[in-house]
Amino acid sequence: MRHDDLVELVGKSLSIEEFVDRITFMGAGPEGVQGDVMTFDVFPNRPDLYSIEGIARGLRGFLGMEVGLPVYRAEASGIDFIVDRSVADVRPYAVGGIVRGLEFEDALLRSLVDLQEKLHLTVGRRRKKVAIGIHDMDKVTPPYTYKAVLPPDVRFTPLGMAQEMDLLEILTKHEKGREYAHLVASQPVFPIITDARGQVLSFPPVINGIVTQLTPDTRNLFIDVTGTDLEAVSGCLAILSTALAERGGRIQTVRTKYADRTLETPDLSPRPHSVRLDRANELLGLSLKPGEAVDFLRRMRHDARASGDAISVLSPAYRLDILHEVDLVEDLAIASGYDRYPRGLPHRQTIGESLEANDFAETLRVLLVGYGYQEVMSLTVASTKDAFETPDRVQIRNPLNEDLTTLRSSMLPALINIFRLNKHRELPQRIFEIADVVMEARNVRRIGAASIHHKASFTEAKSLVLSLMRDVGRAANVDPVEDANFLPGRAASIRLDGREIGRFGEIHPRILETYTLAQPVMAFELDVEPLRSSH
Repeated sequence: MRHDDLVELVGKSLSIEEFVDRITFMGAGPEGVQGDVMTFDVFPNRPDLYSIEGIARGLRGFLGMEVGLPVYRAEASGIDFIVDRSVADVRPYAVGGIVRGLEFEDALLRSLVDLQEKLHLTVGRRRKKVAIGIHDMDKVTPPYTYKAVLPPDVRFTPLGMAQEMDLLEILTKHEKGREYAHLVASQPVFPIITDARGQVLSFPPVINGIVTQLTPDTRNLFIDVTGTDLEAVSGCLAILSTALAERGGRIQTVRTKYADRTLETPDLSPRPHSVRLDRANELLGLSLKPGEAVDFLRRMRHDARASGDAISVLSPAYRLDILHEVDLVEDLAIASGYDRYPRGLPHRQTIGESLEANDFAETLRVLLVGYGYQEVMSLTVASTKDAFETPDRVQIRNPLNEDLTTLRSSMLPALINIFRLNKHRELPQRIFEIADVVMEARNVRRIGAASIHHKASFTEAKSLVLSLMRDVGRAANVDPVEDANFLPGRAASIRLDGREIGRFGEIHPRILETYTLAQPVMAFELDVEPLRSSH
């Protein structure tokens, strides 16, 4: 976020250093400053802080400039947004809202697009749960209708294209269509939003139509939010519309009409909660008085009333994270000041000691370093796109991106990928890692090592593994094995007490080609626990 833009939105001229300090203690991690641009890492539980407008609103409260519930007046527009029965089995929920009187300067446009994409990625689960459309409403005619249609029956020009396409063509020819096709392709009908004249505003969750594209002349917006969870779509609409109101926009509600009910959206009415002060003080280790707690909650932009130790709270509609009184306790801690927190010794004195498993892992580290190997650390999350054949992996339901979709069940892909990332460095390279893999939803400690150079071979791998077994005091059997990850005839299993505990050999050229490696690679991977059982 730009310093001058933040100064204007907050209404107070603080230096970059002062802003970084205060925003950090408000609950966002500073990522750095470049020129007059400040970057922060906002925790996923605070989507209302994903925009400079949200941060400015929070800062005004945190600094004591403007406390209590923000006031956003929403007048009725008289416009209908009709949710047809046909979408019930596709993406059943939709809400709409209007924001008028905006001046689309570069700062607002950048912030709006950035907020939209961050909501898509987090609350929206990469548009599966929530998808947002933002439209120049002066180019279309209300009422608007959200309905499901047969894919070949509707043609329109999507954003980024110059020609009309039907919905199936968009999924195959448009960049966003290919990216999000998996969200709708299996359905017999696809959702669209049209105006009174049949013009297509949007094909959620994929792409908007070009007819409502935002321009510097745009002044009035219609916002649609569709998805699979009504609370989530309503919350995202509240976040977007109030962020735009911080830029001077006037919020108007629309009548979102379902077959069995009509909603006035966006619904910005505050949500009631309660917190017990004795419980809050116990959790925080503080001794807050009711009046102090009320003041602190008001600084966090809640409304609060105390009746003895019971505090009634009204929270803004954009605070999607308030699910339990503990969330309000966290706000009390933030407002009271992490930097002013009382210091003290723990109430319970304990003496810690390392786990035997970790002591043994340290022994293995010392041995591998002694053999000339360098320790590396890699992610437990992995991609399904690697060339290795590994045991079934645990799938991540809402992955951060398409390269981190599973929990690894083998250490070898990560080790070979490190070689790929270090192709520019001299050979030989010898690396190892001791960490967990996930097998059938259970953590299993493994040791893996790999070596790349022009003489890397099965013999080197066997020598390394047998040296390791000797130095931990175990006698193992080595048996030939067929493994698609290794060259045929150059792979073996290690057996201990009749049980296979790992494999080693020369990595198959097919895999090396995938990682664009030109030199041979040898590798091994062993379960750690069987090695430790004799100690």
